Amino acid sequence: MKTLITLVTLLVTAFFTAETALAAPYPRLDPRPPLERIAFGSCLDEEKTPPHWQAILDRNPQVFMMLGDNVYADSVGSRDIGPDLVEMRRAYAKLDAQTGFRELRSKVPVLAVWDDHDYGLNDGGEENPIKVEAKSIFADFFDVPADDPMRSREGTYRANVYGPPGRRVQIILLDTRYFRSPLKATDQRNAPGKQRFVPDGDPKKTMLGEAQWRWLEDQLRQPAELRLIVSSVQVISEGHGWEGWRTMPLELARLTRLVTETKANGVIFLSGDRHRAAAYRRIESTPYPFYELTSSSLNSGVDSKQPEIDPQRLGGRLYAGENFGLVQIDWELGVVNLDILSLPAGRRVRGVTLAIAELQP
Repeated sequence: MKTLITLVTLLVTAFFTAETALAAPYPRLDPRPPLERIAFGSCLDEEKTPPHWQAILDRNPQVFMMLGDNVYADSVGSRDIGPDLVEMRRAYAKLDAQTGFRELRSKVPVLAVWDDHDYGLNDGGEENPIKVEAKSIFADFFDVPADDPMRSREGTYRANVYGPPGRRVQIILLDTRYFRSPLKATDQRNAPGKQRFVPDGDPKKTMLGEAQWRWLEDQLRQPAELRLIVSSVQVISEGHGWEGWRTMPLELARLTRLVTETKANGVIFLSGDRHRAAAYRRIESTPYPFYELTSSSLNSGVDSKQPEIDPQRLGGRLYAGENFGLVQIDWELGVVNLDILSLPAGRRVRGVTLAIAELQP
């Protein structure tokens, strides 16, 4: 049996490596031109019918960002735990085999963060015993350059600035898994607003870990006109009892304080995870209005009959159909459109339009 498992591992790894090699070199995002069209999505189950990738391509994005649960490869507790991670490699191979995904990836630069299912542990954080191996597979699949600082440090966080002065967009990709402390379990499972987790005021708990916090402070001091902070879990939404920054209110307050202290202008949050989509705005205790666009899911939306009352949410009910997000920047008018588009129709179903000048300390 051990020999058979080893053989399967070698075959899956060889297939994964060969397929990736055939697709390379993938296009990389040029840092010089101004960004105007940024598409993103999350929660892509490789076992289900693939998303309608052409609808995304039709919007001619300059970059596509995958915001976590890019495959469903929860490996902890299964027979493949260990350095080989057969099921995780197989999940990525299935995604890579999708014709539409391969076409998109051949034409559009792809950036990615991970969430729990591609991290390898449902609702997992720092306790995940396979996170080092999972990171290596993640970095290889998403073609992270060998000299990228992410390769030589813990976690998967990265950042870069794109565009010339006056039209600069900073993309900050956070890792909300690798260092995150365990969450506080609910005392009323499935109760509205307390489904799985409740806020925890323990000052010792962290969402990002000290090294990533220091790095984030340095990034927020970089000059830019807009900053897209990508968090796999929701940041300002507070109307549910699932994962999110709401579970660690002191960490959320630290994030707000950091934006204030660094005088970082232009912050917009992008998130996934929820299998539902919506736009949010928070104005309480913030240096300027904080906006968040949550896009989820690319091919496995979940509608819930349970009400979700959230004072931060804009535009009515959550959207539960399959969808992707699109950030469109009109530099001449100084306007940003944050849109949720349905799949496969590409119809705008949620969103908000805001002025760049509004996002100033």
